[in-house]
Amino acid sequence: MSVLFTPLRIGGLEIKNRFVHAGTYEVMADENGFVTDQLVNRYKNLARGEVALIIPGYMNVHPLGKATPHQVCADSDDKIPGLKRLADTIHENGGKACFQLAHAGRQTKKEYTGHTPMAPSSVGWDPMYMVRPRAMTEEDIHEVIEAYASAAARMVEAGTDAIHLSAGAGYLPSQFLSPYLNQRKDKWGGSDKNRFRFVRETVLAVKKKMPDGMPLVMKLNAVDYTPKEGVMPEMARTYAKWLSEMGVEALEITTGTTIYSNMHMWRGEVPLAEIMRTVPLWQKPVAWLMLRGMVGKFDFEEMWNLKHAKFIKPVLGKTKMFVVGGNRRVEQMEKLIENGDADAISMCRPFIREPFLVKRIKEGKTKKAACISCNKCVGAVVNDMPLRCYTDGLPEKK
Repeated sequence: MSVLFTPLRIGGLEIKNRFVHAGTYEVMADENGFVTDQLVNRYKNLARGEVALIIPGYMNVHPLGKATPHQVCADSDDKIPGLKRLADTIHENGGKACFQLAHAGRQTKKEYTGHTPMAPSSVGWDPMYMVRPRAMTEEDIHEVIEAYASAAARMVEAGTDAIHLSAGAGYLPSQFLSPYLNQRKDKWGGSDKNRFRFVRETVLAVKKKMPDGMPLVMKLNAVDYTPKEGVMPEMARTYAKWLSEMGVEALEITTGTTIYSNMHMWRGEVPLAEIMRTVPLWQKPVAWLMLRGMVGKFDFEEMWNLKHAKFIKPVLGKTKMFVVGGNRRVEQMEKLIENGDADAISMCRPFIREPFLVKRIKEGKTKKAACISCNKCVGAVVNDMPLRCYTDGLPEKK
């Protein structure tokens, strides 16, 4: 039997194989953040396809943290029944659920939240959202930490098997960790220890709401690729060591931020034509030049985060390592597990194209994921279209 189909224990949770569905924005919640039939059916198929641990798309924890129009929310008790339905469906079809806590911080628009986006510091003019965020107050910070804890309690009540906290991709915890995005002079910034404080307090608050044995999984940036130096590998290694010492059961290492460096998260083709559909007429000339300049600079690279994961893993102790980004060939995935470079294989785009990929690998029907990294699925999401494979192009908007 392939090592990919051996069980893995993460804290008090055992998963049946080494495949993890990486958190992926689905554009499938309704406009108020409630779970829909379409969303449930997506994860039903992934569970039936034998993905062992399923992390649904990032679930907003606070009304001011909403990042996108059709994002699943866990910010109020009326969301619990829908979240329970989602967890139950994953369980009924053989998978384990790992709900993801998220807050956009600066990576949102006023039209989504009704307020100017907030961040650790009022730094930079965001090229994607065309706004300068306001700096969070001490009261804001404590309110958001409590929101993370309350959302975690709702997820536990809904029946999740694990909780995932995103401190990557440029979302709020990631912003606090970054020397570029966090330029505070108080106890929440100014040193690695102070920048880590928000994540530390959030982890402690969330863990208080989790039952004994339930694992906390975290996404952590190894490199931000912001205009000025943000999180870098040595710093990420320090953060990872602290998280491991706090009892975080697994880490998923990634790179890039949504605002400044999203192609580092989605290496492959730049979906230029698809993204241009969303750009206002007055911005099109500049946007075209910016996007055109990116073409050819982010060609697909297999397992592009592996070098960072291998650098960080020695400090993790008992904390498990999930490797995400560019996992395509079964032979390479097996080597990662056999060599001890990773404990689990985390994937996103391959499961968009092939929800039954793991089952096909198990049955010996394929040796490689069919995803070609055209990134038209990313272009679709930017256009507020439901997540699926769009290799044949996006449909015309109605």
